[in-house]
Amino acid sequence: MQCKGTFFSVLFCGLSLLSCAQSKKDIIPETYTAYKTPESIIIDGEDSDAAWNEVEWTNLFIDIEGEKQPKYKTEAKMLWDDTFFYVLAKMEEPHVWGDITKRDAIIFHNNDFEVFVDPDGDTHNYYELELNALNTAWDLFVSKPYRNTNVVLNDWNITGLKSAVKVNGTLNNPNDIDEGWVLELAIPWAAYKTGYFHKNVPTDKFWRVNFSRVNWDYQITDGKYERKKDANGKRLQEYNWVWSPMGVINMHEPEKWGYVFFSSEAPQKENNFTIPQDDKIKWELYKMYRIQTAHFKENKTYFTSVEKLKTSEIKIEGKIIEPKLETHSMGWNISVKSPFTNKMLTVKEDGKFISK
Repeated sequence: MQCKGTFFSVLFCGLSLLSCAQSKKDIIPETYTAYKTPESIIIDGEDSDAAWNEVEWTNLFIDIEGEKQPKYKTEAKMLWDDTFFYVLAKMEEPHVWGDITKRDAIIFHNNDFEVFVDPDGDTHNYYELELNALNTAWDLFVSKPYRNTNVVLNDWNITGLKSAVKVNGTLNNPNDIDEGWVLELAIPWAAYKTGYFHKNVPTDKFWRVNFSRVNWDYQITDGKYERKKDANGKRLQEYNWVWSPMGVINMHEPEKWGYVFFSSEAPQKENNFTIPQDDKIKWELYKMYRIQTAHFKENKTYFTSVEKLKTSEIKIEGKIIEPKLETHSMGWNISVKSPFTNKMLTVKEDGKFISK
């Protein structure tokens, strides 16, 4: 994809953050139970630590829109301890290559693996990490999704990050066929702290997490790999393969990311996590949010009645829930009282979700 402009306009375009139509099919986020490992994981790009053998792989990654099957397999495992969130990713790839060696460069211009984390699930103030097969990292803090006016901190770094890559084959050799590459990560919880005294290790809690793999068709030029171009010299579009499907070519809709529950139990091969009913209510509120924002984009006015948002009630587990739309001088919000937890669930005009 050709992009012009500032660094972040290139970032915006390169991540395929287009005004794409949402999938008409409801997307159900993936879930995974990450168990607590009693021993620290050695970050060497291997899966030889005993704890890795005790837990299951995720489901195979799927195309970002949730319909096509990728041509190469991708899967991941997760563990944690009191210091780190551990991720093991295995990627099938017959030609492992990479040429970006500078930290915080635009890593997805190579094939890469990406980690997205929203600790409190409010869709704001989330984190992104990308790495290529050379183990070059790009980490970002994003104040809001790109659908809103946001701030992206490219100089934010995950201090204490540990990462290692093992190539099952030969890196940057177009004369043979590789099996793929394995990426192992230890992301310190401290990187996600919002204050010095913030106790943020999510023991027996869930965070919203997703993984993405960017993969490019390639060509060989002067004996080196590069992204493939068409007959007119334009680069072909990248593939986006994800753990939890988005229904649209846009990773920056955190409300659709998967659920990772950090169990304090010892590693085992079970996924015991069930998505809370309140989060299913949130999904419905976000459908209404998208209708409201799309209407404003087209007409420069907001709907003032909840009936205009194509529904006046939400049905979850046989319960009928009536949302309320309120407009005010700064915008609007849609809220509902949960019959499951008695909490007030609200989505604001900037997409931020509040639960009280």
